Amino acid sequence: MLVAAAVCPCPPLLVPEVAAGAAPELDDLRSACADVVGVLAAARPDRLVAVGPSETGGLVDIPAGTRGSFAAFGVPLEVRLGQGDPAAPPQLPSSLAVAAWLLRGWNAAPVTGLGVDGGLAAERCTEAGRELAASGERVVLLVLGDGSACRTVKAPGYLDERAEPYDAAVADALAAADVDALTALDPELARELLVAGRAPWQVLAGAAQGAGLEGELLYDAAPYGVGYFVAAWT
Repeated sequence: MLVAAAVCPCPPLLVPEVAAGAAPELDDLRSACADVVGVLAAARPDRLVAVGPSETGGLVDIPAGTRGSFAAFGVPLEVRLGQGDPAAPPQLPSSLAVAAWLLRGWNAAPVTGLGVDGGLAAERCTEAGRELAASGERVVLLVLGDGSACRTVKAPGYLDERAEPYDAAVADALAAADVDALTALDPELARELLVAGRAPWQVLAGAAQGAGLEGELLYDAAPYGVGYFVAAWT
């Protein structure tokens, strides 16, 4: 059963070593992320699953102890998702490397990961969420994903006038723990607006069906023209 969830964005710039001189610009975002990870620990979980976007073509279970690296961003920093040392661990996708960094020092429950392809159908995402919720008595999720990357002319996807209202609807859904609104997010529109979080958020929606959780939005901004949200569902 899902007892709590945390939603965070997953830009590598969250990691101060990657952000370098620009690190202070995201201090408020890092603080909000730390707060919601604390909410997960307070829920007394028996399992944590980090769910994030990846280019997998579907769903990929990621075992405890899988390693990740920020070397692709010019920083020789390695992270590990949870405790464990698989014989041949796959490389963490970037989103879950950020999750592993956010969970550094976590010891409240075993940790695994789920990589979710950005093109996965909404129905399959919600089904996967229901399976996660049924995988333990006290399951918590750390859900990684960014909003639209088309919020300003300097954004990675340039300016799209549909981006701000799209992100506003996502923020409202996260604030209200509205599983129906998240389930209804349009995959095609998300693709056009370069939304990385659509599929992971719909996994969350499936996991939270019938759980009666309440939402709180701790952060909603678009630094660098990309929508970032931090929310806690308890």
